[in-house]
Amino acid sequence: MNQKPFIALDFPTWERTESFLALFREPLNVKVGMELYFQHGPWIIEEILKKQHRIFLDLKLHDIPNTVYRAMKGLAGYDLEMVNVHAAGGSAMMERALEGLYAGVKANQKRPKLIAVTQLTSTSEEQMQKEQLIRGSINESVLHYSKLAKNAGLDGVVCSPHEANMIREHCGEKFIRVTPGIRQPDDRLDDQTRVTTPRMARESGSSYIVVGRSITGAADPVLTYERVMHEWEGKE
Repeated sequence: MNQKPFIALDFPTWERTESFLALFREPLNVKVGMELYFQHGPWIIEEILKKQHRIFLDLKLHDIPNTVYRAMKGLAGYDLEMVNVHAAGGSAMMERALEGLYAGVKANQKRPKLIAVTQLTSTSEEQMQKEQLIRGSINESVLHYSKLAKNAGLDGVVCSPHEANMIREHCGEKFIRVTPGIRQPDDRLDDQTRVTTPRMARESGSSYIVVGRSITGAADPVLTYERVMHEWEGKE
């Protein structure tokens, strides 16, 4: 899998999604989340794949192990790059998710990478402690979930760039660190709290970055994407 930034296609309709994708001349790494998937279902995946874009399907599954197993078995039939679950679902759920992917993947396709969400980049340490009743620091929580995911056989985690290097040190270079919450210096934070720039994410040990509104909301999305990619690749 190439390491180009994943663009978060956080659009409500296929028409807006298609118009955005038409701006680009080459295949992209894209993230399809709940908003777009729940409006259109698997059809949206098929349409994006027809355009040869590579997809990180970001549904953050979190349910009892057998339900997640069956869901992943169905998703494995698509030629996806990555899918994810919530690490808070526990070791048994993550193990069954992986089993579902192996059971459902077609003979001529590779298994999608399976990663686990640790703490959302919109979650602050204070919120985590007060609302989730997790007494430790957010770093301790993220590292704990990362170790659970690795022990369950997963390929990596979703974390903020601030925790990426810590996870690399404890879980190894090959354990993927996918980091959303990427912003340009002059961007609004919106609902994110643990954010950083593409350059800082690279220096902090991120394996892949996910960029949404910085690109999709830009006056010139293609130019902004190129700037993000150059900064991420260290060419700025």
